[in-house]
Amino acid sequence: MVAIILVNWKNYDDTKDCLHSLYQSIHASFSIIVVDNESQETPIAKLKESFPQITVLPQKTNLGFTGANNIGIKHGLTLGAEYIMLLNNDTTVPKNFIDPLLITLHSSPEIAAVQPKIMFHEYPYKIWNAGGIYYPLNASTRTIGYNKFDSEKYNKSKYVDWITGCCILIKAKIIPEVGLLNDQFFAYYEDVDWSLRIRKLGYHLAYDPSIPIYHKVSASSKNKDKTAEGFLSPFVHFLNMRNQIFLARLHTKGFHAINTHTFLLLKILSFSVYFLVRGRKEKLRISWKGFLEGYLTQL
Repeated sequence: MVAIILVNWKNYDDTKDCLHSLYQSIHASFSIIVVDNESQETPIAKLKESFPQITVLPQKTNLGFTGANNIGIKHGLTLGAEYIMLLNNDTTVPKNFIDPLLITLHSSPEIAAVQPKIMFHEYPYKIWNAGGIYYPLNASTRTIGYNKFDSEKYNKSKYVDWITGCCILIKAKIIPEVGLLNDQFFAYYEDVDWSLRIRKLGYHLAYDPSIPIYHKVSASSKNKDKTAEGFLSPFVHFLNMRNQIFLARLHTKGFHAINTHTFLLLKILSFSVYFLVRGRKEKLRISWKGFLEGYLTQL
C-alpha cells in the first residue's frame, strides 16, 4: 500500500485540484492523507465531502512542511504502508504516474527513494525539477533542468544527489533507519538534508522521468501583487538563509566547512547590499535574523 501525504495551508482550491487528479490516477491500494495546517473547519468539511475517502489530520497551528509531513508519515506507517509519498498540494498528476516510480524502487534494494520529472504547471513544456545536485564545497544546491525546455537529455533515469520534497516516493522500511524530516528546518532545504542522510546510509536516490507531474510553484510563498518588498515573501529569505546554514553545519566538515561558512558570510553581505539598494528593509532585517539563527540555534 502507498500512503500519499498532502500538506494544506489555507490553499484548499489547489488541494482540491490535486485530489481530483490523484483520484483519476490511483486505485484501491492507495491511501491519501491530508494534513491541514491552521485548519479551517468549513473548507475542510467541504473537502471531506467531495473526497470522502481521504483521511484529514487537522492541525491548530502551522507546523510547516516538515512538521505536517512528519505527522502524515507517522500516520502512514501506522496504516502499514509499504511506501510513503510526499506530494505538494499545488501539483497535478497524470494517470498512472506512480507506476514507473514503483518499478524503479522495486528494481534494486539499494534505491531508497525516487522522484519523477516535474514540469511547470503554467508552462508544461518547461522543467521545474529533474533531480538535484549538491556541492559539498559550499553546501549549495542546483536543480537539474530548471526552467529549461524539455528535451531528450532529461528523459534518462539516473541517480541524483538529492530529490525534491515536491514529490518523493520512499520505501517505508527506510524511514525508521533514516528518521523523519528534520523539524528544525520548517520548510526549504529539509529535502536536501533528508536526501543526504539517506545517502550517508549507503542508499541511492533515483530520478525517473517516465511520467511527468505538474507543479504550480510557490503558491504559498509569493504575493499575488508586487509590494515594496517584491513578490517573494521576506519569510522565505529568512528560511533559505537560516536553513542553508543548518545544512552546512550538519553536513560539512574540515576544509569544506571553512569554505562553506566563508561563502555564507559573503552571501549575506551581497544580499545586504542588494536589499539596501532596492530599499527592501524588511528583507534585509529578516535575512540577517535568519543568518544569526542559523548559527545560534542548537542542532
